This record gives sequence, C-alpha cells and structure tokens, in this order.
Amino acid sequence: MEQTFIILKPSTITRGLAGEVLKRFERKGLVIAGIKMMQLSEEILREHYAHLVDRPFFPWIVESMMRTPVIVAVIKGDDAVAVVRTMTGATNCRKAAPGTIRGDFGMSGQENIIHASDSPESAEIEIKRFFKPEEIFDYTPLTLPVLYAPDEV
Repeated sequence: MEQTFIILKPSTITRGLAGEVLKRFERKGLVIAGIKMMQLSEEILREHYAHLVDRPFFPWIVESMMRTPVIVAVIKGDDAVAVVRTMTGATNCRKAAPGTIRGDFGMSGQENIIHASDSPESAEIEIKRFFKPEEIFDYTPLTLPVLYAPDEV
C-alpha cells in the first residue's frame, strides 16, 4: 500500500479540528501508520518549503507554522497520495469544494488547515524528513476485507 504524509497545521490545532480531520481519513478507510505532535523549527521549514524560501511571504509562513505545535502523520492506503489530496481540496480554502477538508474548515489561502504530499516521490522525501523508520508501523487493520476487494490488497 502507498504511503503519504500530512501536516495538521497550527490553524487546525488552534481550532481543535485535529480529531475531526483524522477521523475523515479513518472513515475513508485509510490507515494511520505513524503520528506525532512536534514543534517545527525554522531549519526544518526552510528544508520543507525550499521552493518558497526566496518568496516575499516566506517569513510569514515560518511565523505561521511555528505558532503552535503541529501534528504530522503517515497515512497508508491504495493510491493514498491521490486520495488524500482529493480529500484535502484546493490550497486556497475559499476555492476548495464543499466536502473537502479545506472546503469545510477553512477560509484562507495560507492558513489552510493541512499540508499533504503532492506525489509519491514527495511523500517519500517528506516522511523521511519527519519520521524515523521505527516511528512508522506496518499493520493490517481488521477492517481490510470490507474496505478492499481481494485483488486490491
């Protein structure tokens, strides 16, 4: 099964939405393979958002992402990257479809609730950036036979 990476941003933590967001992934049938709360540093944010470091708004990203601890998680499932991205919705919450995480819980382009890996390659890099191998668990949920057909797992 494919793995992807998410960050529940400070706007999620501050508003008490972490459980609600995680519950959506679980209800979909995705598996939480690793999860922890952490305080991000400017160093890790510079690495994670390297493509934005030279943009004039980057200092605001750093300030925003360090406002509170965040929750980082590894989510597992068939086509996990695409499924999580679809569930997350458009980056700008005002443009995100109702029913998506950002569409239901956000109003901002920047304070947009969640980060989700945009490709399997990015997911692999981001998972390694935030998790040690022993912090990711490989287990089979008892619900697997009712979530997937036998040829899908």
